[in-house]
Amino acid sequence: MKTWMLGLGLLAAGAVALVTGVLPASELLAVGDRVWSILLFVVAITVVAELAASAGVFDVAASALARIARGRTLLLWALVVALAVGVTVFLSLDTTAVLLTPVVLAVARAHRLDPIPFALATVWIANTASLVLPISNLTNLLAVDRISGGDIAGFVALLWPAAVVSIVLSVLLLFVVFRRRLRGRHDSSAPPVVSDRVQLRVAATIVIVLLPFLVSGIPPWIPASLAALALTALFAWRSPRRLRLSLVPWSLLVFVCGLFVAVAALEALGALEPLEALIGPGDSAASLASIAGAGAAAANIANNLPAYLLLESAADDPVRLAALLIGVNAGPLVTPWASLATLLWHSRVVAAGVTLSWARYAVLGLVGAPLIVAGAVLALAVTTA
Repeated sequence: MKTWMLGLGLLAAGAVALVTGVLPASELLAVGDRVWSILLFVVAITVVAELAASAGVFDVAASALARIARGRTLLLWALVVALAVGVTVFLSLDTTAVLLTPVVLAVARAHRLDPIPFALATVWIANTASLVLPISNLTNLLAVDRISGGDIAGFVALLWPAAVVSIVLSVLLLFVVFRRRLRGRHDSSAPPVVSDRVQLRVAATIVIVLLPFLVSGIPPWIPASLAALALTALFAWRSPRRLRLSLVPWSLLVFVCGLFVAVAALEALGALEPLEALIGPGDSAASLASIAGAGAAAANIANNLPAYLLLESAADDPVRLAALLIGVNAGPLVTPWASLATLLWHSRVVAAGVTLSWARYAVLGLVGAPLIVAGAVLALAVTTA
């Protein structure tokens, strides 16, 4: 089923709950007040990423990494990992999955390298590196007010040890699995062809200027929206045919709105109270592991966003919320639907003609996800004890 169709179904169920009085209008308005800025940021940063990619920003960046590697395969892979971390942290995991993946695969093939280690690096990093900043993942944007009152520094201070551990463990595990394929050297390839260098330079400048504002403490929807408007004006000037309504992630918006309304209705019914009893109270290492494990399991069963929304009420303090984020961000590495980013990534992999079975992906995830989540939870427990 398409995500927008599922979203419409959830919205219809929410409408029934509203009409029948199960969901009070005041609670629905409270949900809208909470999420409007988040959804606006999602739209704006998606437009920024799409137009920057269309201008060739990611192609040129990846080509530059290949030149820096100078034929060393392991170094090129490590640089691709670093680029994936940077894109995920500042432009979100979906940007890495959708826009960076085809670029990385093209670089690997242009240098006659096995694309699988590069493909898996992008999707694993897209998920595990999304713990760094509130803007890195939609779940973080939902949690930041409850974790640190919306303060970016407070969010980072609590979660950076877990984020670092999750990234490092992801890289180490992938290196162990693919170390033989990453040996040796490769031939250089020609740089990408840029059709409009003025557009490329201006687009790159807009993205570079945007990044510090995303962590400045200003509500992120403001600089992201200004950057989206600036890039839209640039493309209206240089290549207006590339501006299209599909730049806006309509399907994701409908799905997310449906989820918010459905979860609000479930909360109004009291249907989520058993989850609180199931997870249990406290900030001990065992309790944090229980929350993170429940989040990871729910994400791989249903998807990380509904997993977060359903379990949020059970994570009733900042440290427990951080543990839940570890589970729903770093844990969705087993099933294809565990995160929207994974589904988007797979569609790009298939479009590039790369063959990777879900069974193989799941086996790697079954090994990696528990280790990564456990390591990140341990880091959180030690630093908050």
